[in-house]
Parts: sequence; C-alpha cells; structure tokens
Amino acid sequence: MNRLSIDTQTQVIAALVEGSSIRSVERMTGVHRDTIMRLGVRVGTACEQAMDGLLRNLHCRRLEVDQVWAYVGKKDRHVTHEDDQSQVGSFWTWVAIDADTKLVPTWLVSKRDAFAADEFMADLASRVRNRPQINTDGLRLYVDAVEKAFGSNLDWATVVKSYEAEPVGQGRYSPPKVSSVEKTRMAGHPKMSEASTSYIERSNLDLRMSQRRFTRLTNAFSKRPENLAAAVSLHYTHHNMVRRHGTLKTTPAVAAGIVYRAWTVRDLVELAQ
Repeated sequence: MNRLSIDTQTQVIAALVEGSSIRSVERMTGVHRDTIMRLGVRVGTACEQAMDGLLRNLHCRRLEVDQVWAYVGKKDRHVTHEDDQSQVGSFWTWVAIDADTKLVPTWLVSKRDAFAADEFMADLASRVRNRPQINTDGLRLYVDAVEKAFGSNLDWATVVKSYEAEPVGQGRYSPPKVSSVEKTRMAGHPKMSEASTSYIERSNLDLRMSQRRFTRLTNAFSKRPENLAAAVSLHYTHHNMVRRHGTLKTTPAVAAGIVYRAWTVRDLVELAQ
C-alpha cells in the first residue's frame, strides 16, 4: 500500500466514497483488493481522528438523530453460540445531522443497546455549545440517554411514522408508503412544526448509496467491526468536508464555519500519510 502513489490512493478512495465495491475498484484501478481494504481502513481511521478534533464547540439549532442497520461477518440468523456476538451480527450506526447546515457532528458504530445510546448522546452533547432541539424516532433507549447527556438543556420531540404493509408481488421492493405520523413532545419546548426526521432519513439513504456494505439486499458486508467503523468515518468525513450539497452550494463544514474552503478527496488521503 505504501508503494501506491498519492494519485492512485486518491483514485481508490474516490471510487469507494461513490459506492463502488472493493472488487469493482480492484477491476477499475488494478490495485489488489487487500490493498484497497487496508487503504480504506487507514484513511477512514485518520478521518475519524481528524473529525473528532474539528467537530467541537458547534452551534446546532435543530438536530435529527437516527440509527442505520448493517451486519458484520454474518446476519443474526446465522450467529451461533460459538461466535463472539460482540464481533458479528447486527451493528448500528448511530448518527445525528444538523438540519440547517447538513453537518453530521458525530456518529457511532456499535450494537443497539443502552450502553451505545448513552455513549452516543454523551458525545453529541459534548460537541454542541447551545441548547438544541433534538428530533428522534420512538426508540425507548433514548429516554435515559438523552436525560443523562443533556439534562434539561434541550428541547426534544419524537417522530414516529407508521407504514403500510409491505406489498406482495411486483411492488414488494418499493419503499412502503407512510400511513401516519405521530409527533410527541418529550422534554422542554420543541417547535412541533419543526419536529421532523426527514433530513436524517435522506442522509441514511446517502449512506446506503455511497457505501456498498450498506446497500439493501447486497452480498457486500464487513468482515470486522473495525472495517465497518472506518468505512462509516470515511463516508461522513466526505459528507462534511468534500461533498457540496445542492441547497447549500457548499459543504456542510463550510456552511457551519468549521473550515473556510471545501476539501478534496486528496485532502482525505493526505490525512493518513
């Protein structure tokens, strides 16, 4: 991997963040798949470290929070008692997005349990300097986690969507239609007209489109939690620093005043040099 030129490394990482699988990148670039995987982990880890330092003292007026499912090694139905269940099976990416700047201030790849909820919310609270409005789904794990992290210094609403039954036949792979939306005031004085999870749901779609291992009905998956975490960090760093968003005409990091110019994929690669 160290023998790859910076231009080749940039080409590989650019293909990965655009949703290409490791094997397809191998075919396009001629770089061996093991080298591609190691490069992705190395750059993703460097991105995580860089974002941990930059994404501090943020002003986020309205945050939307959700979790995205993936699996490591094997799906839950194939996990046995002999497997280390902390290393295989379902993993969730806990993520928040600022509805105004589209900045993703933090994320966490973990299991979906109380410990992960507490860790994620505590980290989010440590990065925000103002009193935000937070919109979540109805996951019960948030109740204790939000109170521990923010106390009374937030406005919180839940948005629970109900969907029509999954169609059978030709339309069964189409997204189900929303049949109803229930909004609930949980803490403080949230503006119920701004209680929404639409931006985070769109961000989740971007993740599924931009990271092959998140694509639904795919044969791509992570073999280790560390690989999944690195891929997620690479995606959200690219989202924050490199990708120009149509409504913003710039990157979220520039819109939030974190940096003065949009980064390039080469900048991401150079973090790991």
